[in-house]
Amino acid sequence: MERQLPRNVRQIGNISDTPKIYVEDYVDTFFTQLCDKAQQEPVGAFLVGEMQTTDGEDYVFIHGAIQMHDLKMEGKDLVIDDQAWKSGYEDCKQYFEDSEIVGWFVARLGPVLTLDHSILKLHRKSFSKKNTILVLKDPVEKEEVYYAHKFDDLMEIGGHYTYYEKNPSMQNYMISSRKRNGVCPSETVEDRAAKDFRSMIRSREEQQEQKRAARMMYMASAVLILVVVVMGVTTINNFDKMQTVETALQSVTMGGQGEQGTNKTENMEPVVDQSAEGQAQDVQKNSVIEKEESSEQEFAGAQKEDSETVVSSEKEDKVQETSGNIVAAGNGQDVRDTITQEDAEKENGNDGVYVVEEGDTLAIISKKMYGDVGHVDAICKMNGLSDGNFIYIGQKLVLP
Repeated sequence: MERQLPRNVRQIGNISDTPKIYVEDYVDTFFTQLCDKAQQEPVGAFLVGEMQTTDGEDYVFIHGAIQMHDLKMEGKDLVIDDQAWKSGYEDCKQYFEDSEIVGWFVARLGPVLTLDHSILKLHRKSFSKKNTILVLKDPVEKEEVYYAHKFDDLMEIGGHYTYYEKNPSMQNYMISSRKRNGVCPSETVEDRAAKDFRSMIRSREEQQEQKRAARMMYMASAVLILVVVVMGVTTINNFDKMQTVETALQSVTMGGQGEQGTNKTENMEPVVDQSAEGQAQDVQKNSVIEKEESSEQEFAGAQKEDSETVVSSEKEDKVQETSGNIVAAGNGQDVRDTITQEDAEKENGNDGVYVVEEGDTLAIISKKMYGDVGHVDAICKMNGLSDGNFIYIGQKLVLP
């Protein structure tokens, strides 16, 4: 599995060479502890970690260091014997499972930072893999130099990264190493400094998390406010559009009613009782309406008498016609015309529908069809008439 690059890092030196080296902070602290033990004799350690290549770039991650039990000197040359290798592999398997040895560390007095032939020879023999690391550190000045094995040679690396993350494996190994070797004088100070630095990093991480959470809340609030504003504007626009449509519909409806009323008024010929012509002008008043109704009743009575007289005359004329004598009827009209008019009047209304004729009023129609004026209101209700005084010639009325 490919390892992700650490986020919390501190750059040391010039990072321009390859491979890119990342050293965990606990390992760097352990290097300092080993320097305190190198005042008398050289001290070495195996570097534990992994190597990988990402996007054509080589990386070496060092997250552990295991002290060599025996780093011997034969003359002026360093020697790592089989027992040191065996102990190193056992500790690596116990504390750093699934990791490999990627190099070694040496702290010694004298010209420690100078790369001599013996060290190069030992590295080629024991750490021949490409990009393995050698760290030389001065136990007095605490200066250090990193080398990488490239092109069958050890080449100095200008800088590296120190990164900070949870490292329980190295912590467990350091605790075990204390029990075996005791606490070094500088170990307490280094641990306190490391703890302080880690606390500072942890505080920064918490602050960054809080800032990220605050930014997310701010963005969410801004989006919510924007959504509410958009919804409000949309609602207002829709409301205005609905009002506009409603006004237009009302205008169209009123215009249609006005045209219909105008056409109806033009086609209507109001039939009003001639004897009550002056009183019809005030039909909106109750007293006038009552007077009109009484006038209509009187007119209906007079019309009835006239109708009976005309009918009697027509009957006599008909009898005379039967006997072979043709006489003039009424105003000089032929008796046949009078009989045809009588038949038409009898037929009007027989089928339950009355066609308004000239001179008709609802009182006259009620008198014609029922013999009294008591059916005026029933005729109005049956035909939906709000004003019984306004009917027109040719209008069809359904009889109750």
